[in-house]
Amino acid sequence: MSPVPGRSWWTAAALLPAGVAAAHIGPAATWLPGVRLLLFPGLAGTGHRRHIALTFDDGPDPVSTPRFLDALDGLGVRATFFVLGEHLVRHPAVAVETVRRGHELGVHGWTHNRPWIPSFARDAGEIARAVAAVQDVTGRRPLWYRPPYGILTSGRWRAARRAGLRTVLWSAWGEDWTATATPASVRARVAADLRGGGTVLLHDSDRHSARGCWHAALGALPAVVEGCREAGLAVGPLCEHGPAPTPERTAVPTGEPAG
Repeated sequence: MSPVPGRSWWTAAALLPAGVAAAHIGPAATWLPGVRLLLFPGLAGTGHRRHIALTFDDGPDPVSTPRFLDALDGLGVRATFFVLGEHLVRHPAVAVETVRRGHELGVHGWTHNRPWIPSFARDAGEIARAVAAVQDVTGRRPLWYRPPYGILTSGRWRAARRAGLRTVLWSAWGEDWTATATPASVRARVAADLRGGGTVLLHDSDRHSARGCWHAALGALPAVVEGCREAGLAVGPLCEHGPAPTPERTAVPTGEPAG
């Protein structure tokens, strides 16, 4: 599903006191590519200028994720998979296989929810629960966090920092969650925004988007990778993308004290 904030988001925010709403949703402005790339390059996933970080959201999915793993093997590419805790505990074998093949897992949350009402306790609990699940299943502690829909709030930001995670959104995406997406459209959409040092967002599951849309992302994958290589850019996971930005270096205005 598209990570575009919907009308209900703004309706819910309007019901909150102005100060509380501003503090809560202020960081969501980083969803805007111009704001993110210009002011918060670490949050946009900017890394080494000769490298592209390839990332996938919404798995693990026993139907589609293995297809992506096979395709990536064929391309000789490793990636970062941002997983949802509720899917991870249902399909641990897929997560284990993902790591066994050399990929890394990041945290996408416990469920694919929108943060309508501020609750730091909720955010902290869900992110910590997802971190623990990744570590329990794979034996490896995740490094990265990407909020569902790309909506970053003050609570989610603080919760990720408390869990020791670095928040990363993206600098290019394929809009592969729609029913009309095709391999060609995904490839073109990625290419329109992709530059050296960028982070690509695709989806390895259709659980939170149009049914079957993962076929478009999978079909576009060889062309996306080949396009990067033709431009002299290496493709890999976030852990190979460059010096990892610390939370302090990529801090965004939260309206709340750090901690």
